[in-house]
This record gives sequence, structure tokens and C-alpha cells, in this order.
Amino acid sequence: MEYVPRERVRLLTSVLSVVSLAVVFAAAGGRIPSSSVPAAPAWVIETIPLVNAVLSAAAIGTITLGWRAIRRDDIERHRVAMVASFGLFVAFLALYLYRLTVTGGPQPFPGPDSVYQFVYLPLLAIHIFLAIVCIPLLYYVLLLALSRPIAELPETGHARVGRVAATLWLISFSLGIVVFVLLHVVY
Repeated sequence: MEYVPRERVRLLTSVLSVVSLAVVFAAAGGRIPSSSVPAAPAWVIETIPLVNAVLSAAAIGTITLGWRAIRRDDIERHRVAMVASFGLFVAFLALYLYRLTVTGGPQPFPGPDSVYQFVYLPLLAIHIFLAIVCIPLLYYVLLLALSRPIAELPETGHARVGRVAATLWLISFSLGIVVFVLLHVVY
């Protein structure tokens, strides 16, 4: 069953990617007024980074399960795991954007300048770059899966793009956890 017209996959991928990245950059740049979202108690705002680290770890698990499932030709388990991974990503992103909007932007690094310059910034830059690259890849493979019967997916770029997306997604989520540890545990 087609949920998305197959001729619209690339257009929808482009539109969703541009809108998603525009919202992320607007929130990170403090361009979304905090009055545009409901207020939450301070403890909720302070808990979001930990919740996001847990969501990231869960996503690493579900992406890995999905990857293993498809290698074993268990398409249904792959589908369930990857849809769960996308759901975890959406939950992560919603909480991340909410926190950025409420606080007015990213949190400053509290550690020493040498760690900031030579460890934190390079890790953060790679994490952000991979997250940006992943967004259109994820939309593309998801929309391909929604636009065709399972039997037709091997004829598309779903598997090829999916392998790249999953690899980058795993690295990005892993680096996100390292960034969390540096910001909230070590310093």
C-alpha cells in the first residue's frame, strides 16, 4: 500500500529536510521566541539532556537491531526497529528543540578551554555535521518505504542509502552521548 505517491518522494524529502533544518537552526540560533512554547518547571528543562541521552542510547539499540534484522532477511523486525528508531529520533529532536527554544540557545561548555577547543568542539562539529547529513537520508529511506510495496524496495536506493544513513546515524547518536557526558557528567 502506498502511503506516499512514489513520484513525490524526492520533493517531499527536500521539503521536509529544509523545513526541519530551518527549525533546528532557528532554535539553535535563538530565533524562536520562548513565548511560542509552553513553559515548564526548571527541573523538566534540566532533565531533558539526560532524557535525550537515554533516547539516543535506545536509538542506537533499535538501529542496531534493525540492521541485524535486515541482514537476516527479517523484514518485519527491520521495519519495526527502524520505525522505532525514527520515533526515538523525533522524540529526541522535539525535546532538544524545546529546550533550545526555552533556554534561548545551546548551553555553554563549562569545562577548561583546552578541552573545549581540542575535544568538545571537534566532537560537537562532527556530531552536528552528521546529524544534518542524516536528516534528508532518513526522510528519503522512510518515504521510499512508505511509497512502495516491500517487494519493490530492492529496486530502489532504500538499502544503499539506508546503510549510509544508519552508519552516520549511529555515529551521530554516539557522539551526542559523548557531548552529553562532557557537558553534564564530567564538567
